[in-house]
Amino acid sequence: MEEKVRLGYLYDFYGELLTEHQKKIYEDYILNDLSLSEIAEDEGVSRQAVHDIIKRCNKALSDYEEKLHLLDRFMNIKKKAEDIRDSKDLTVIKRLSEEIIEEL
Repeated sequence: MEEKVRLGYLYDFYGELLTEHQKKIYEDYILNDLSLSEIAEDEGVSRQAVHDIIKRCNKALSDYEEKLHLLDRFMNIKKKAEDIRDSKDLTVIKRLSEEIIEEL
């Protein structure tokens, strides 16, 4: 998975655990695709400060995922759902459905 997409998913799952200031900067960087310089100018801080905040956010979000595994579970269920969609074998569909139910 592309790193920016992965970071976006991590933000979707754990972003509410960041401070408002962190969320604003992280959203501008990951979701709005602004540069560090653009964010620094908007926030009235240095480019280095923005870089440090983003680095801390990446670490915090990755730490949450390491402990809770919500993104891993989501991606696993998503893959199984896609396999169900693409399968014509009822045995495979039933097995994957049962695996999803167990995981939830």
